Amino acid sequence: MSENDQGICDEFGDTHHSSMTMASFSFQNFINEFLNVAFGMFVFFFYEVEIGLNVILTSIGFVIYALWNAVNDPLIGYLTDRPFKFTKKWGRRFPWIMVGSIGWVFSYILLFSPPNVDPESGAWVLFFWLVFTTCLHDTLSSVQSTNYLSLFPDKFRGQERAKASGLMAIIGFIGIALGSIGPPLFIEYGNIQSYMTQAGILAVIGILAVLLSVKGVRDEPEMVERYLKKCEEVEIKESFFSSFKMATKQKNFRIVLVSYFLMQTTTACLLSSIIYVVRYILEADPEVTTYLMIGFLLGALLSSPVWSKIAEKVQNNYKMMIISGVLEVIFLIPMLIGTTFIVILIGGTLFGISFGGYAVIFRGLVFPDVIDETVVVRGKRQEGVYIGIRDFFGRLSFVSQALIFAAIHLVTGFDRTTEKQTQLAKIGISIHFALVPMICTLIVIFLFIAYYDLKPEKVKEVREGIYKLKL
Repeated sequence: MSENDQGICDEFGDTHHSSMTMASFSFQNFINEFLNVAFGMFVFFFYEVEIGLNVILTSIGFVIYALWNAVNDPLIGYLTDRPFKFTKKWGRRFPWIMVGSIGWVFSYILLFSPPNVDPESGAWVLFFWLVFTTCLHDTLSSVQSTNYLSLFPDKFRGQERAKASGLMAIIGFIGIALGSIGPPLFIEYGNIQSYMTQAGILAVIGILAVLLSVKGVRDEPEMVERYLKKCEEVEIKESFFSSFKMATKQKNFRIVLVSYFLMQTTTACLLSSIIYVVRYILEADPEVTTYLMIGFLLGALLSSPVWSKIAEKVQNNYKMMIISGVLEVIFLIPMLIGTTFIVILIGGTLFGISFGGYAVIFRGLVFPDVIDETVVVRGKRQEGVYIGIRDFFGRLSFVSQALIFAAIHLVTGFDRTTEKQTQLAKIGISIHFALVPMICTLIVIFLFIAYYDLKPEKVKEVREGIYKLKL
């Protein structure tokens, strides 16, 4: 390993990696965003509108998927946090990341390959296919994401986190771009085969991203040795439920869990709403989705390096988190009241700027700060457990999104069989597109102002504690 690309901590506990390694590492974030955004934008719509599965059955299917999603994340984190026979040779996280990401990419195709049956007489067949494929897709996603996200706070420490987080956000937004802009280019309303085509194309792109990530997500020998040595020194066997209980006792971790659930609900509602907004409010072709996402992504991409630089200079992730949240609320207003392409495009572009802050600050800086605190409190690294528990709460956003959509569509009289929706149904779409995200973000801002206490001085103490523990 070169002098400028090492995982060994210096006298301040910081690590130093090349930009190339950080970029390679970030391609797994590309896969995360790429598949998650495509899933969020098109799967619910595909089964409710294109396949014609009853909205109640579609929602129940998503609730089952989300519950499994929530349960398997912390369980996978718990199971993969321990050493295996292959750990010394292949690394602690690398094998799981590769297996999970490759399987996850191919499982995306199955989501859009349901049995060719009548949506009324064969409703239960379609329902069970929805449940099976979404749960399989999520299991493989959990193997990848739990281990990938667990690797970040261990691999990147100290000052370089802001840069690594910025690169992750930028490459992640490219994933969002291709995952959201790409499918509408191949999708035609009423043509189920077109959805299968886009799934195959996305799978090819996903495999290319996996190959580009190999260099960056390898466990460094020093990390593996440090981990195995600690396992020999301190062999503490805890049950899954004991680990879960201990993790949720920490105040800042609880705040992050609730905030993550709310922000993921925001993302799920926004992404799943766009195709409804385009088809029923703007009454436009699927390609218009591409233009709206380009605006959002330009805002996010251009702002991410700015957020990263400001965060690196300010060194106050608490303050930066609140600023990005306030901007999100303000920029959601035109998306709530807008009924024309231009207004929604401007609102989406501005929202992209604030979302860039969320991606850099919350995902890349605030959460690693909280993970560091847990290491000092518990005296050992269990990133997999904590990432899994976080994802447990994050995945519950799919339950909230499905229930929100089902409730609003039933109350406002949304009718999938007609292109011309009533004014009330259009208002309902605007509510789950922008008002629900505004409320969720306001709650997050309140939680951080009222209860979160990992401010700069305490963050510095935590970093010093990790260095003293040699973790």
